[in-house]
Amino acid sequence: MSFGVPFKRSELATMAGTAARANEDYAAAGPDWAVVLDGATHFAGVDTGCIHDVPWLVSNLAAALAEQLILGAANLPEILFSAIEITCSAHAGTCDLANPDSPSSTVAMVRSAGTAIEYLVLGDSPVILRTTDGITPVLDDRLDHLQPGGRPYTRDLVRSKRNASGGFWVASTNPDAAHEAITGIADDVTHVALLTDGVTRLVEYYGYSWTDIFELLSKDGPSGLIQRVREAEQASPPPAHGYGKQHDDATAVYIQVI
Repeated sequence: MSFGVPFKRSELATMAGTAARANEDYAAAGPDWAVVLDGATHFAGVDTGCIHDVPWLVSNLAAALAEQLILGAANLPEILFSAIEITCSAHAGTCDLANPDSPSSTVAMVRSAGTAIEYLVLGDSPVILRTTDGITPVLDDRLDHLQPGGRPYTRDLVRSKRNASGGFWVASTNPDAAHEAITGIADDVTHVALLTDGVTRLVEYYGYSWTDIFELLSKDGPSGLIQRVREAEQASPPPAHGYGKQHDDATAVYIQVI
């Protein structure tokens, strides 16, 4: 069942930060929808209460989201709410879902809504909209404001602020997080980009603009954009206090709407 008008074209690419670790990002797309997830790498030695790793979480969450998007169900927050519930049910019998350090993920999601684009952003994986009037980034920057002065954060601070009022929200074991997402409907959209923070570091650290990002996507596609990230990281590693690792998992979806 299709909810809206199919996109003219969509492409996606993803690359693990290093061959030594599994990719904790996930991307999926259909004729009129797309999803990007960025699973959170745990602090070393943290007891998550879960027998599953982050790739398990993002793949199961993506499957639940895709099913509901294909069926054209509800609005995006309700789709995410249901997908979190479904994912929780898949491991409620084996894992401690009350553990605040349970595996989690960001969510960036778009769907065609007739002649407009419906979007949802939860966590620091943005949706970037190009319209006939310019470029609008849809950002959830709550993770950047957990304390005065910003990063670096302690493990205890992140733990206390995750999925909490006044903190930041991610998809994990609390379906109500879906209703804390940044959502909306945009008209006159021509192109859309969904990105994980392994790609947005080009803007946040390396001086690229959102216009530059769309130009690279148009010319080289998502895989070319990710290659540009790797080249920038090799030439000048990002500061460890802000980004944690030289090479992060990087995922991009590029959609030509009309």
